[in-house]
Amino acid sequence: MPNIIDYLDWRGDLSMTVSEFNEVDNLILAQLSYVDFENIVPGIDSDESISIKEASDLFFKVYNEYEIMLEESVAKISVCLMKKMACCERFAKLRLSKYVNKVHYEEQKQFSAIHIALEDGTIYVAYRGTDDTLVGWKEDFNMSFMTTIPAQVEAVNYLRETTIDGKSKIRIGGHSKGGNLAVYAAVKCCLHIKENIIEVYNNDGPGFSREMINSEEYREIRSRIKTIVPQTSIVGMMLEHEEEYIVVASKQKYIMQHYAMSWEVLGKQFVYVSGVTEGSKRIDAILKAWLNNMDTDERERFVDSLFYIFEAADIKSPRDISRDKWSKVAVMRKVISSMPIENRQVLFKTIRLLLNEGSKMFRYRNKQNERSIGSKADFNKTFKNKSMLKGSKLKKDEL
Repeated sequence: MPNIIDYLDWRGDLSMTVSEFNEVDNLILAQLSYVDFENIVPGIDSDESISIKEASDLFFKVYNEYEIMLEESVAKISVCLMKKMACCERFAKLRLSKYVNKVHYEEQKQFSAIHIALEDGTIYVAYRGTDDTLVGWKEDFNMSFMTTIPAQVEAVNYLRETTIDGKSKIRIGGHSKGGNLAVYAAVKCCLHIKENIIEVYNNDGPGFSREMINSEEYREIRSRIKTIVPQTSIVGMMLEHEEEYIVVASKQKYIMQHYAMSWEVLGKQFVYVSGVTEGSKRIDAILKAWLNNMDTDERERFVDSLFYIFEAADIKSPRDISRDKWSKVAVMRKVISSMPIENRQVLFKTIRLLLNEGSKMFRYRNKQNERSIGSKADFNKTFKNKSMLKGSKLKKDEL
């Protein structure tokens, strides 16, 4: 099925003055934020900007395209997307500015954002999602026990510093954690900036605590939040969502549906489906039950212990595990055996809770299926008997 790359082929010749900004454009711009624009796009203290076409040309002078294509990363896909955008009338002239990229291991913070000036005079503020760094993944896990993570604070500060002049109407968006940052920044910014926000796009990003979504400041922006998730959403269903969400079809399965390239597109919108799958609902229920069975301290100790193991095994990104899997597993086993007993206990407790909740959900699902099958069989049997008494014949599609 067609995706955002096909969209660029179909509608890339239509500028946004001819066909206005839409939800697919949003995902494309959110995905563009994964590109490393260091020393290419002007930074947060500059008033200068550069077109996507100019940025793409400069990027491939700095970086070797062949080497990038050999990598296994989110950035590789975004680089391919940027190259194609640079050849499209719809995107080539859009201006990039205010680029920032911060990765701090000590502060457990991974943050990046960029301004994209559209032809209608508005600005799309794009927040990058989780990248391939270990600190980025840990920050996502930290959401399970922290009220506010460092990247969320950065997101609010960035929005304030770069839009406080109020010269332009703004759209805010991001994919994965970037979607969460977009909503958080919109909720926590000052009223002056809120008045200039047109829409906030959360593309399969996690939700928030119940306290956050019940707050007055969240209600002020809720009607402008547009949450989009694939049919088997896992990341986007995490934590709590108060706003309605759009469910789109994906050509991938399970967790791979999280990747934007898998979302199906038709014309200037996504292909919609009626709701998330039963599998997505079950995983969401398992994770929520798991979190409810652990207090905040236990969640924090689990996350710290898990990432301590990764660090001790010199795992800086998910790719490090796949490159030398068995040797990394051997090192991790040694690290676990040498950990303090209380850390090992919380690790094993967490794993047991996940397995137990998964098992309970599996048994519940089987019982539901058995009841459904039994009810259908009883109905058909009764229906057949009554029809036979009447001397009528049943068609197959009536059973």
